Amino acid sequence: MVSAPGITGDGVSTMSAIPEAYHDLFETETFAHLTTMMPDGKPHTTPVWIDYDADDNRVLVNTERGRRKERNVARNPTVSVSMTDPENPYRFLSVTGEVAETTTEGAREHIDELARRYMDEDEYPMPIETERVVLRIRADDVITSDEE
Repeated sequence: MVSAPGITGDGVSTMSAIPEAYHDLFETETFAHLTTMMPDGKPHTTPVWIDYDADDNRVLVNTERGRRKERNVARNPTVSVSMTDPENPYRFLSVTGEVAETTTEGAREHIDELARRYMDEDEYPMPIETERVVLRIRADDVITSDEE
Protein backbone atom coordinates (compact mmCIF):
# COMPACT_ATOMS: atom_id res chain seq x y z
CA MET A 1 0.00 0.00 0.00
CA VAL A 2 1.23 3.48 -0.81
CA SER A 3 1.47 5.74 2.25
CA ALA A 4 1.93 9.00 0.35
CA PRO A 5 -0.97 10.60 -1.53
CA GLY A 6 -1.27 9.37 -5.07
CA ILE A 7 -3.10 7.16 -7.49
CA THR A 8 -2.24 3.51 -7.74
CA GLY A 9 -2.16 1.53 -10.97
CA ASP A 10 -5.57 0.04 -10.21
CA GLY A 11 -7.31 3.43 -10.21
CA VAL A 12 -7.63 4.12 -6.49
CA SER A 13 -6.39 7.15 -4.59
CA THR A 14 -4.35 6.70 -1.39
CA MET A 15 -3.67 9.17 1.44
CA SER A 16 -3.71 9.41 5.26
CA ALA A 17 -6.61 11.85 5.72
CA ILE A 18 -10.20 11.34 4.69
CA PRO A 19 -10.92 13.66 1.77
CA GLU A 20 -13.70 16.17 2.27
CA ALA A 21 -15.39 14.79 -0.85
CA TYR A 22 -16.08 11.59 1.15
CA HIS A 23 -17.38 13.20 4.35
CA ASP A 24 -20.95 12.77 3.06
CA LEU A 25 -20.63 9.02 3.67
CA PHE A 26 -20.69 9.79 7.39
CA GLU A 27 -23.88 11.85 7.15
CA THR A 28 -26.16 9.17 5.73
CA GLU A 29 -27.04 5.52 6.38
CA THR A 30 -23.68 4.18 5.23
CA PHE A 31 -22.91 0.77 6.67
CA ALA A 32 -19.25 -0.05 7.16
CA HIS A 33 -17.32 -3.21 7.92
CA LEU A 34 -14.85 -3.05 10.79
CA THR A 35 -12.03 -5.58 10.91
CA THR A 36 -10.22 -6.23 14.18
CA MET A 37 -7.67 -8.91 15.03
CA MET A 38 -8.61 -11.99 17.07
CA PRO A 39 -6.25 -13.36 19.75
CA ASP A 40 -5.03 -16.03 17.30
CA GLY A 41 -4.17 -13.35 14.70
CA LYS A 42 -7.13 -14.06 12.41
CA PRO A 43 -9.28 -11.12 11.25
CA HIS A 44 -12.76 -10.55 12.67
CA THR A 45 -15.09 -8.42 10.53
CA THR A 46 -18.47 -7.04 11.55
CA PRO A 47 -20.92 -4.57 9.99
CA VAL A 48 -21.14 -1.32 11.97
CA TRP A 49 -22.73 2.10 11.96
CA ILE A 50 -20.06 4.67 11.21
CA ASP A 51 -19.30 8.30 12.05
CA TYR A 52 -16.44 10.76 11.64
CA ASP A 53 -14.86 13.51 13.73
CA ALA A 54 -13.50 15.77 10.98
CA ASP A 55 -11.81 18.13 13.46
CA ASP A 56 -9.68 15.30 14.84
CA ASN A 57 -9.57 13.13 11.68
CA ARG A 58 -10.99 10.14 13.59
CA VAL A 59 -13.39 7.50 12.33
CA LEU A 60 -15.88 6.65 15.09
CA VAL A 61 -17.44 3.29 15.88
CA ASN A 62 -19.85 2.96 18.78
CA THR A 63 -20.09 -0.42 20.48
CA GLU A 64 -20.80 -1.95 23.86
CA ARG A 65 -18.13 -2.74 26.44
CA GLY A 66 -17.23 -6.43 26.30
CA ARG A 67 -18.24 -7.09 22.70
CA ARG A 68 -15.73 -8.98 20.56
CA LYS A 69 -14.56 -5.88 18.63
CA GLU A 70 -14.01 -3.92 21.86
CA ARG A 71 -12.06 -6.80 23.42
CA ASN A 72 -10.00 -7.24 20.26
CA VAL A 73 -8.93 -3.58 20.02
CA ALA A 74 -8.07 -3.48 23.73
CA ARG A 75 -5.46 -6.15 22.96
CA ASN A 76 -4.46 -5.06 19.43
CA PRO A 77 -5.57 -1.60 18.23
CA THR A 78 -4.89 -2.33 14.54
CA VAL A 79 -8.12 -2.08 12.51
CA SER A 80 -9.50 -1.47 9.07
CA VAL A 81 -12.85 0.00 8.07
CA SER A 82 -14.38 -0.24 4.63
CA MET A 83 -17.59 1.32 3.32
CA THR A 84 -19.37 1.87 0.03
CA ASP A 85 -21.66 4.72 -0.90
CA PRO A 86 -25.28 3.51 -0.48
CA GLU A 87 -26.16 5.35 -3.70
CA ASN A 88 -23.13 4.21 -5.74
CA PRO A 89 -21.45 0.91 -4.79
CA TYR A 90 -18.45 1.76 -6.98
CA ARG A 91 -17.64 4.75 -4.75
CA PHE A 92 -15.81 3.50 -1.68
CA LEU A 93 -13.67 4.53 1.25
CA SER A 94 -11.27 2.22 3.09
CA VAL A 95 -9.31 3.18 6.19
CA THR A 96 -6.49 1.29 7.88
CA GLY A 97 -5.22 2.55 11.21
CA GLU A 98 -5.34 2.11 14.96
CA VAL A 99 -7.86 2.73 17.66
CA ALA A 100 -6.23 5.75 19.27
CA GLU A 101 -8.75 5.91 22.08
CA THR A 102 -11.66 3.94 23.52
CA THR A 103 -13.89 6.27 25.51
CA THR A 104 -17.20 6.26 27.32
CA GLU A 105 -17.37 10.07 27.18
CA GLY A 106 -20.43 11.02 25.13
CA ALA A 107 -20.93 7.41 24.00
CA ARG A 108 -24.59 7.20 25.06
CA GLU A 109 -25.45 10.46 23.30
CA HIS A 110 -23.48 9.30 20.26
CA ILE A 111 -25.42 6.02 19.92
CA ASP A 112 -28.68 8.01 20.13
CA GLU A 113 -27.41 10.29 17.35
CA LEU A 114 -26.59 7.24 15.23
CA ALA A 115 -30.04 5.75 15.97
CA ARG A 116 -31.62 8.92 14.60
CA ARG A 117 -29.56 8.60 11.41
CA TYR A 118 -29.86 4.86 10.84
CA MET A 119 -33.24 4.01 12.42
CA ASP A 120 -35.15 7.30 12.57
CA GLU A 121 -35.48 6.74 16.34
CA ASP A 122 -34.90 9.45 18.96
CA GLU A 123 -33.08 7.00 21.23
CA TYR A 124 -31.17 3.79 20.64
CA PRO A 125 -33.90 1.17 21.22
CA MET A 126 -31.75 -1.87 22.11
CA PRO A 127 -31.02 -2.69 25.74
CA ILE A 128 -27.56 -1.63 26.89
CA GLU A 129 -26.19 -4.45 29.03
CA THR A 130 -22.88 -2.90 30.10
CA GLU A 131 -21.93 0.55 28.80
CA ARG A 132 -21.46 2.17 25.40
CA VAL A 133 -17.97 3.06 24.22
CA VAL A 134 -16.69 4.95 21.18
CA LEU A 135 -13.69 3.59 19.30
CA ARG A 136 -11.78 6.60 17.92
CA ILE A 137 -9.79 5.33 14.93
CA ARG A 138 -6.76 7.19 13.64
CA ALA A 139 -6.57 6.94 9.86
CA ASP A 140 -3.03 5.91 8.83
CA ASP A 141 -3.86 4.86 5.27
CA VAL A 142 -6.96 5.90 3.34
CA ILE A 143 -7.97 4.46 0.01
CA THR A 144 -10.82 5.89 -2.07
CA SER A 145 -12.29 5.12 -5.42
CA ASP A 146 -10.75 7.38 -8.02
CA GLU A 147 -13.62 9.61 -9.10
CA GLU A 148 -11.73 12.77 -9.97
